[in-house]
Amino acid sequence: MIKTALLSFGMSGRVFHAPFLCEHPQFELVSCWERSTKSIQNLYPNVTSIPNLESILNDPEIELVIVNTPIYTHYEFAKAALLAGKHIVVEKAFTSNSKEAEELEILANQANKHIFVYQNRRLDSDFLTVKKVLNSGKLGKIVDAEFHFDRFNAAQSPKLHKEIPGPGAGIVKDLGPHIIDQALHLFGKPTAVFADLRLTRPETQVEDYFDISLFYPEVSVRLKGGYFVKHPIPSYQLHGHLGSFLKIRADRQEPDLVAGKIPTGDDWGKEDESEYGILDTIENGIEIIPSEQGNYMAFYQNAFQTIRGDSKPFIPASEGKLCMQVIDASFESSRQGKKIHIQ
Repeated sequence: MIKTALLSFGMSGRVFHAPFLCEHPQFELVSCWERSTKSIQNLYPNVTSIPNLESILNDPEIELVIVNTPIYTHYEFAKAALLAGKHIVVEKAFTSNSKEAEELEILANQANKHIFVYQNRRLDSDFLTVKKVLNSGKLGKIVDAEFHFDRFNAAQSPKLHKEIPGPGAGIVKDLGPHIIDQALHLFGKPTAVFADLRLTRPETQVEDYFDISLFYPEVSVRLKGGYFVKHPIPSYQLHGHLGSFLKIRADRQEPDLVAGKIPTGDDWGKEDESEYGILDTIENGIEIIPSEQGNYMAFYQNAFQTIRGDSKPFIPASEGKLCMQVIDASFESSRQGKKIHIQ
């Protein structure tokens, strides 16, 4: 079994990591760094609450460390874990900037350790459905794609590291990596980026709206996110020579995990039929497309197969670095008011 440690037990540890590590038969969650509130043993009595990072790094039995702390700490803690000879899972945003991402990639190669960038939204039911429709060829040549990650909530987060200006604050590094990564996965590295980043909530200190355009030779890709979208719109819009596909954001995994459900069973990750996407093509007219089944467990299955077998990380450091390059370019574009080319 792959003995694993968490670096925090806030929402991400409780919702996105611990349930899967404890349910997967090839992982053993042995410890968690808890700085103040000691709560992991309430849900997982066999997991030891650790008061400091050094105890985890110095434990020779721990092979995998989950870096799920605030973004501004990712580089420091990921580097320490790699230097201690651990494989690492790093939450989004991967790092604070692309330079840090590149350094971690080099260090992992030197240490012969794996980095798994945690982009769980690639395993959402809605995105898997978008990917399937795109790959089917039913839309023909794609000319336009628009992805949204919208909410309606003017309140500031109680997590101060998200709201006080700093290396990891703001919506671009919070919600942005989800759809930036998805776009890069489908369309590859863009030639340039243009971004409009704004502050829209009362008294906010950090950007809470983004409109990012990715430039490709043959397709226009636009990524948007904000906190003032009251009525849901299609989160995924694909338009091609043969038709269009529209899909709302409807993956059930996060709300089910927040509610304490265990990620098992044939119905896990299934959407309600009312949330299926709409495909409208020249050939067949309007069709309702059943959604693929969401499956966050596939992330940890890949981690097991990579550490114990000959698979490669589902999302390697190189893809996390490209996402950070786009984020860096977005901030630079918004500052200068011009398109930034990606090297």
